[in-house]
Amino acid sequence: MAPSRPKPSPAAPPSAPRAFFARLLRWGLISGGIVLFGLMCAVGFAYSSLPEFPELRTRASLGQVIRVRGADGQVVWSLGPIYGEWIDYKNIPGVMVDAMVAVEDRRFRYHPGVDPIGMARAIQVRLQRGHWAQGASTITQQLARNIFLTSTRTFGRKGRELILALAMEAKYSKDEILELYLNRVYFGGGAYGIDAASRRFFDHPATQLSLEESAIIAGLVKAPSSYAPTADAKAAMGRARVVLSVMADAGVISPSIAAAAHPERVRLAAGPQQNSIRYFTDWALPQLEGLIDDTREPIDVWTTVDPKMQMAADAAIKKFAPEGAQGALIALDRDGAVRAMIGGRDYVSSIYNRGTQAVRQPGSAFKLFVYLAALESGMNPDTKMVDEPIDIDGWRPRNSTNEFRGEMTLRTAFTYSINTIAAQIGQQVGTPAIAAIARRLGLTTPINTEPSMVLGTSDVRLLDLVRAFAIIDAKGLSVTPYGIVKVTTTSGALLYQRPKSESLQLVDPWVAASMTDMMQTAVTAGTGRAAQIGRPVAGKTGTTSSNKDGWFLGFSSGLTTGVWMGRDDARPVRGLQGGRAPAMAFAAFMQEAVATRPIEKFETEVTPPEWLLESDEQAYLGEEGNMTSEDAVAPDSAPSDTPDDAAEYQRILDAATKRDAPPAPRPTLPRSILPKMPATPPDRRDPQSVRPNQ
Repeated sequence: MAPSRPKPSPAAPPSAPRAFFARLLRWGLISGGIVLFGLMCAVGFAYSSLPEFPELRTRASLGQVIRVRGADGQVVWSLGPIYGEWIDYKNIPGVMVDAMVAVEDRRFRYHPGVDPIGMARAIQVRLQRGHWAQGASTITQQLARNIFLTSTRTFGRKGRELILALAMEAKYSKDEILELYLNRVYFGGGAYGIDAASRRFFDHPATQLSLEESAIIAGLVKAPSSYAPTADAKAAMGRARVVLSVMADAGVISPSIAAAAHPERVRLAAGPQQNSIRYFTDWALPQLEGLIDDTREPIDVWTTVDPKMQMAADAAIKKFAPEGAQGALIALDRDGAVRAMIGGRDYVSSIYNRGTQAVRQPGSAFKLFVYLAALESGMNPDTKMVDEPIDIDGWRPRNSTNEFRGEMTLRTAFTYSINTIAAQIGQQVGTPAIAAIARRLGLTTPINTEPSMVLGTSDVRLLDLVRAFAIIDAKGLSVTPYGIVKVTTTSGALLYQRPKSESLQLVDPWVAASMTDMMQTAVTAGTGRAAQIGRPVAGKTGTTSSNKDGWFLGFSSGLTTGVWMGRDDARPVRGLQGGRAPAMAFAAFMQEAVATRPIEKFETEVTPPEWLLESDEQAYLGEEGNMTSEDAVAPDSAPSDTPDDAAEYQRILDAATKRDAPPAPRPTLPRSILPKMPATPPDRRDPQSVRPNQ
């Protein structure tokens, strides 16, 4: 009997760990399949929603383009993105394509839109350094982000970017993707696309790019704001060297060719200068928000600035501003149009606009308001006063010569900027009345009513002061500075047209004529002689204590110009006086600015209103010796501190602006109903430290 065969032993059950990993692998494959299916569906949906390639080539530019035009219609500044000509792939220089692929996506020709090797390397660096230090985006991913997405760093956006990149690789060829990328990517300096970048940085089309120029442009994508030649030429050249080295390593050029290339020898285009015109555009363009509705369409902003006057103003400030000091100049035409605006010596080093933003003491330039108050109170240029020592509550103003000349006319006192006469006027007409006139003529800064305010101890803005002088040139009519005339689309559709403004009579014509008479004498024979330009000029100088500020403001041939000079830290400037550097800058600018304008003589012949020719008793009491004017207030009466008194005071001021209306006697007003004006810092109004102003 044959021996029986042994029964095989039953198979040993699998161990628990092996079963777990088997199940994990099985579920992983199932989950991976689901994810892959979902990804394919997402890519398929994205594929179907992608526009055709020709549509992407003609899609509208991203971002709004604003072209600023001067008074002559020429473009003086452009803001927003710059787009060049669209270049077909076959016309793009090979060195440009090779440089971009080598530095941005070396495996571009071989991956499906996403580079697994690059992603793995980026993750490895992230784990080693603890933060993302290396990008893994392919050229296709960058293009997807540039056209369809934002630059927000979120996982959701990154996922959409990956899906779009895969869909784009399926829909477009590699050459089409490169064509889109090179014509749409941002290269800094406002330039989008290689043609805009080439014209912006090298002043020629992209079809003429050399190896060195291509390396410079390819190096900009990493950090356009840092590597753009207009921002940092040295950094741009250094980055180009890196690109050449990468190209050699990728094998698209030989090491010898890379070594022989010299990016630093590339001639860069001059490009738009960050020049003085930016002071004007920075002031004018923010006003668009209130003038037109929000639009993404390119627009032309037609402005008042005169490019030739702007250049002349810039040259005058740079030539005459003392070393270490800043300067500002603003010129207004007779209707308020800003023809030139300089806010400092150099916009590149300082964008701070000292013409519209800075507040400084005006010195004797403030006497414009003092003498206007005197004229409105019934005085005239031939009214006589005595230059003598005076003491006003401990304040003893002095003249620049430390001398007293005795009796003189208001015209003489203004011509030589006599401080004691200004102080006496302030006491006679009242400093609140002077402050009210300054407000009426456009001063927007706080004005103190201390006795020393007549010498210009309240801070003002140059633009406000120029406006006040322009009102005198306009025979007392209101003047509102403006910079934008109209706004149109590039196709010519009108979006905004400045309406014609109604002029108000802020100062009586005879008062403005008398003021002009005195200001003209100040230029022909007084402190403003350096401002003479061979035609009638009326103006006033201003110098503050310790020569911290120098001013000259004046007008001729319908153009009013103001100049300020000083240091930003308000430290003294040796030799700075309003009648020197500021007056000379004024003259240099005005000689060019009004050269083509007809010479205009000032109308200084004054026909006083009847009330000025009457006796004091008649003016105040009427024919029967009784109070007849409803605007008059008895000289001895002092209004009580009530709202009605404030209204009465305003009514009196309004009545004084009417032509040929006699001013009411000045009431003594309680301080509580005057405008709340903060006191000037003690170091600026110390009676012993107030230096004579010119």
